[in-house]
Amino acid sequence: MKLETLAIHGGNIVSDSENPVIQPITLSTTFVHQPDSMIYSRANNPNRHALERLLAGLEKGADAAAFSSGNAAGVAVFQALEPGSHLIAPDDMYHGLKNAILSIFKGVLEATFVDMTDLEQVESAFRPNTQLVWVETPSNPLLKITDIAAVAKLTKDKGAILACDNTFATPVFQNPLELGATIVMHSSTKYFGGHSDILGGALITREADEFWEKVKNVQIGGGAVPSPMDCYYLCRSIKTLPYRMKGHAEHAMVLANFLSHHDRVEKVYYPGLKDHPGHMIAANQMTGFGGVLSFLVKDGADAADRVISKLKYFTNATSLGGVESLIERRAASEGPDTLTPQNLIRVSVGLEHLYDLLEDLEDALK
Repeated sequence: MKLETLAIHGGNIVSDSENPVIQPITLSTTFVHQPDSMIYSRANNPNRHALERLLAGLEKGADAAAFSSGNAAGVAVFQALEPGSHLIAPDDMYHGLKNAILSIFKGVLEATFVDMTDLEQVESAFRPNTQLVWVETPSNPLLKITDIAAVAKLTKDKGAILACDNTFATPVFQNPLELGATIVMHSSTKYFGGHSDILGGALITREADEFWEKVKNVQIGGGAVPSPMDCYYLCRSIKTLPYRMKGHAEHAMVLANFLSHHDRVEKVYYPGLKDHPGHMIAANQMTGFGGVLSFLVKDGADAADRVISKLKYFTNATSLGGVESLIERRAASEGPDTLTPQNLIRVSVGLEHLYDLLEDLEDALK
């Protein structure tokens, strides 16, 4: 099946005798003992099984594990590492997962944060106990691009695992497993859900190997799994994912070009722009540049706040990936230890009419 067909049909497993067109929601927490049956909903559930099969198909992997949040998914990878393991991660890593490494795993795991766009920095960060390399591309919120295939080769040569946060690109625009990654991570709260009303996370593996069994053990034993209702709604939302992503990317490209020529804007971060330092790598490993962009407003944080306050169709809120446009001064959300420029505005470009979004931004920047 092609991607659009898979998105619609791949998560639809119907066992009901009435043969409904759409898979029913199975709320039961327990199941009758019988050969090859599910036993308890924390371990498995028909709706979660359908979602995981769909996710594995979209990312072209061997298996998938669904979680109750993106952070739960990322933390499950860290929990599956042996105590004392070293990991390499981006210096601009999503702050929620970076905070988890530095707080929850303090004294348990070692970590080095580097610029993942610089292969020499990545290589020099390896230690004898390095077990995991984590990449996030495009990154949040600076939209940096990591060469997945190059980092994958380096990681394989060192005998480590490569995990890639593919939340911004989604499998519509990027398949890290085909580029050599071991595991792909998603915050399914974002584009998979697509409507800012479902919390979830996911991991997809290239091979169902020994490390993957450890991850699955964390999922089932830890119990941070999504509800049947959330799994059902994610399968439903993913049916429109390919077409939503095309709209998000089309709008983001136009807004990025508009902002890059505006005299109130200092700099625009979007890999679709030809002057973006990672443009050529992105063009080689992605089929679209995504729906998120960031830009720096001249005259500092106060000026950025004023721009946001004037907007009508961009909602000042955290998160991304919904059909509505969201905007925020990112450093204000990340806290006092952030490395994000104080005048940086991150935009999750929605599916409103393009002219409304352009007019709104133009008025706010006056």
